[in-house]
Amino acid sequence: MTDLLKAKLSRRAVLQTAAVGAAGISPALRSVVYAAGSDAPEKTEVKIGFIPLTDCASVVMASVLGIDQKYGVKIIPSKEASWAGVRDKLVSGELDFAHVLYGLVYGVHLGIGGPKKDMAVLATLNNNGQAITLSKKLADKGAVDGPGLAKLMAAEKREYTFAQTFPTGTHAMWLYYWMAANGINPMKDSKVITVPPPQMVANMRVGNMDGFCVGEPWNHRAIIDGIGVTAATTQDIWKDHPEKVLGTSGDFVKKYPNTARAVTAAILEAGRWIDASLSNKNKMAETIADKSYVNTSVDAINQRILGRYQNGMGKTWDDPNFMKFYNDGAVNFPYLSDGMWFLTQHKRWGLLKDHPDYLTVAKQINQIDIYKQAATASKTPLPKSDMRSSKLMDGVVWDGKDPKKYADGFKIKA
Repeated sequence: MTDLLKAKLSRRAVLQTAAVGAAGISPALRSVVYAAGSDAPEKTEVKIGFIPLTDCASVVMASVLGIDQKYGVKIIPSKEASWAGVRDKLVSGELDFAHVLYGLVYGVHLGIGGPKKDMAVLATLNNNGQAITLSKKLADKGAVDGPGLAKLMAAEKREYTFAQTFPTGTHAMWLYYWMAANGINPMKDSKVITVPPPQMVANMRVGNMDGFCVGEPWNHRAIIDGIGVTAATTQDIWKDHPEKVLGTSGDFVKKYPNTARAVTAAILEAGRWIDASLSNKNKMAETIADKSYVNTSVDAINQRILGRYQNGMGKTWDDPNFMKFYNDGAVNFPYLSDGMWFLTQHKRWGLLKDHPDYLTVAKQINQIDIYKQAATASKTPLPKSDMRSSKLMDGVVWDGKDPKKYADGFKIKA
């Protein structure tokens, strides 16, 4: 093939791709694009691990709706039993990607959450939508929120046990932040255990813990089953907080950059589909409630994804800051400041002995270049900056500018 013909083919491919746009790339066009520029996914079938939680939805729907095929890949969702299992399979390469806790990826990269391996965050999958559940027994004694829990723990001295889902993960950090903001030191005043998300409700039922922090639908399930109450939502702790991410290993991104871009683009589009309408959200709830995914009743999922909350004690409210998967693209950008925040909390609670180079680590992990390419392919808007500013429940502002000072500035820490 002459250079001139290559150039013509390449230009034609670009123009055809632009023309096809959101309607998808036909197989015929795809072959032209790939023959000319060869940005084809190097691996066309990928295994993506997920834990049975509402926020696995964009991974599942990208596969179920066939959005993945538009980008030249086939996603095989793989149901996993625990976050430790997800970690081990990402590290070994048994999973190509995973719906995974933001803080787990950072913990593995630094060697504080199991085996040390270079890791990558490709996109944020969702904001908001987790919660802290307290047992009905505690609620009956007045512990229905943070101040109530602090008061009860001060009055009735005993060992209080709280569960999170992974030591460096998001739920551990939300639980600790919330307890500390209410004057409780999670490390000194309580016992903290690790329990896989789908096992939270069963463990509370038999009295293994006084409270837990987990993703939906397990907080709402505890209310349906009459064993727990919602003391706080995580959006109460940090409005529009980062939650699960599309994670993989650093090696995978280096070896298969086109695959990483294609999968990211497909999942961005699936998130946009979920957030687009009420009927899409309901279809998503019906799909992921199935035994092969979350394995619960649809009514455990379909209320809170619409912002319809109840606390299990008769209080109901509409929360505009419910779980979002896309929100006009605002959800998904892998902000460097988001990743750095988890490192500040790892330092605060003694998981990291010394201050890391916060910004350097975030730049190593968060694959902003690949994300931007995937955003362009899926027509997802991009923010103006790689950092963002947020005010958390205690009034403290996090903007990523002075992570050492921020991490050291908390009164209650390990």
